[in-house]
Amino acid sequence: MDWWATIDAYCERTSAAFWAEPINAISNLAFFVAGTAGLWLLRQRGGRDRPALALSFLVLVIGTGSFLFHTFATRWASLADVLPIAIFIYSYFALALFRFLGLSRLWAGLGTLAFFAASFLAEPLFAPLVGSSAGYVPALLAMLGIGGILVFVGSPIGSLVLMAGGVFLVSLTFRTLDGPLCETLPIGTHFLWHILNGTTLGLLLVAAIRHGPVRRPAGN
Repeated sequence: MDWWATIDAYCERTSAAFWAEPINAISNLAFFVAGTAGLWLLRQRGGRDRPALALSFLVLVIGTGSFLFHTFATRWASLADVLPIAIFIYSYFALALFRFLGLSRLWAGLGTLAFFAASFLAEPLFAPLVGSSAGYVPALLAMLGIGGILVFVGSPIGSLVLMAGGVFLVSLTFRTLDGPLCETLPIGTHFLWHILNGTTLGLLLVAAIRHGPVRRPAGN
């Protein structure tokens, strides 16, 4: 496999040049804003939440990987783009089962493995409807499902998770429309996927941090 082969996957790209997708590249700032906001909120709460800390840094890695893909646009850059996203999805799902739904580590791990397997089975089912965005549909369903359960049981962070799912639904719609709208909108809609995706991840980080441990003042 030629890892340096150029990939032309989005409407904005019209050549193999580094800055052929300027809007798609720059809009990755949304991920850096989300990750930095997560780190700031963690510091405000004492900074003792290692899972949320790792997820916040992972959001920064997601922004970096996506920037590399929308500038270099090669096979290796594509891997740098999708791999951190996949790690975030399954890591956050495991955290949500353990921290939000109260499952044991064993059951949270088994549930995540089941979700991982179901995601691969579900992708070909959704592909006729949303094309290359099919791989993200299980994550959308997970956010809406877990968020709905949390709202139903009266969890204070349920609305945040459900809101993240709603934003992600709109985000996924713009990602899917990038190709079909190419002729009428030359810049495409993929940059909106970045902006709204950054918003989604930011909301998920806030939910995880607010439901995490808080450092107690000395002497208490």
